[in-house]
Amino acid sequence: EIGVRLVGSEMCIRDRARAPDRGTSTPMETSMKVLDVARPGVDHHTARDLVAERLRSMGEDGVEAKAAHLAALVSHYGAHPFTPLEQMRQRLGLDRDEFAAVLEVFDRVPELALAVEHGPAGKYWSNTIKPLNEAGALDAAVERRFAFPVSVGLYPGPTCMFRCHFCVRVTGARYAADSLTPGNEVLASVIDEVPNDGRTTMYMSGGLEPLTNPGLGELITRAANRGLDLTMYTNSFALTDATLSRQPGVWDLGALRTSLYGLNDEEYEETTTKKGAFSRVKANLQRFMHQRQERGSDLRLGFNHIILPGRTGRLIDLVDFIAELNESSPDRPLDFVTVREDYSGRDDGRLDEQERDELLHGLDAFVEYAERHTPGMTIDLGYALESLRRGVDAELLRIRPDTMRPTAHPQVAVQVDLLGDVYLYREAGFPDLDGAHRYIAGRVTSDHSLHDVLREFVESGREVEPAPGDEYFLDGFDQSVTARLNQLDQDVADGWGRFRGLVRAS
Repeated sequence: EIGVRLVGSEMCIRDRARAPDRGTSTPMETSMKVLDVARPGVDHHTARDLVAERLRSMGEDGVEAKAAHLAALVSHYGAHPFTPLEQMRQRLGLDRDEFAAVLEVFDRVPELALAVEHGPAGKYWSNTIKPLNEAGALDAAVERRFAFPVSVGLYPGPTCMFRCHFCVRVTGARYAADSLTPGNEVLASVIDEVPNDGRTTMYMSGGLEPLTNPGLGELITRAANRGLDLTMYTNSFALTDATLSRQPGVWDLGALRTSLYGLNDEEYEETTTKKGAFSRVKANLQRFMHQRQERGSDLRLGFNHIILPGRTGRLIDLVDFIAELNESSPDRPLDFVTVREDYSGRDDGRLDEQERDELLHGLDAFVEYAERHTPGMTIDLGYALESLRRGVDAELLRIRPDTMRPTAHPQVAVQVDLLGDVYLYREAGFPDLDGAHRYIAGRVTSDHSLHDVLREFVESGREVEPAPGDEYFLDGFDQSVTARLNQLDQDVADGWGRFRGLVRAS
């Protein structure tokens, strides 16, 4: 019997019960070996042989040539998921009929798709492409037909106490106090619209800080009563006992993600301009974790942490900080941490060699240290960092105005603010942000639902012409979705519509 376990995102194979050595692999063993084809460090000859063994077990003819092409296909897409098929055909030097035959075999061997998904760029596949494929959202976007989005972000915060240097918020911009009551009514109506099977459809973020909305707890409870597993992104500055007393509905969240801006007051002030912010956030989280343990709450708690330039070495300090917090609730420690490195502002989207080496060694040390000092905590390194740690040069996507999609992707994700304005991109949902109004699909009102707004936007064929700088309205998720949709469009245009995107919904 062959067992499979995940270490990080790297698939390993082990024998749970070692079978007698018969000199040949069992069909299941042969099948499982294929999962290693896109693993960094596997050379082309070994990958070809693994695929060839699988094809022989199926009784396939012309095994050697097909195996070589399939191994190259899997290895490439495991590291470069957004390559158009026609470009790959040319890399392989095949004519259209030959390439179509290779793609036919790929579709008949499901382990090949799994091998792609477990390649060094696996986070793109597992976190984004695969679930959106399975939901049919990408097909709906390519075909320009209405579908209720897979992800709906509520931006309930009327203001924010921080002024972070990397944030696009216009200084001083906020929502008027008299917008709160009608705004919360609109957000409540959006919660009520989520389809019954959309348990993980909705999240709360910003925009501005959600905890500054005095009606937040009621909205969270409303979502929980509908069976929604709601995640909230917050800076946790206002996660005080007073807030929890006024808004007990916060405990109805499925998960709470705290954005961490440093590991001491000086770093926090440098980033947020707020004195003493780190000490307050730390105290808030210690009390919250203690109360969570006492309540026996299932609420999941974790951090979003961005590695700022020059701070790779601080990842060990991050683990120590988390371990210290865990002392507040030893039976309910922190559940997860996501780590990101934003180097998309560099001209070529790449790290220089010195930074790359520092980050690679820092990540390895971080993961090893965390396994010893915060056992059981889930670590998510995201798209590029996971690739880097697995031996492939990390490069963030770089969507530009000329590669933005005028139709955006409302079938995949939208965001709704306190005014009921429906934004097409996650970083556009800030009040008074220059140019962002062009990315409002419409406004939800008491007699105009989110369904109505999005159906009208899609079916009208409305487009938004991107302008220089508009790419900053797209976060990492939006960029990944845009890259995938552009790839699918190109595959269709090149006559590969039947196989578009290579790996599709199962």
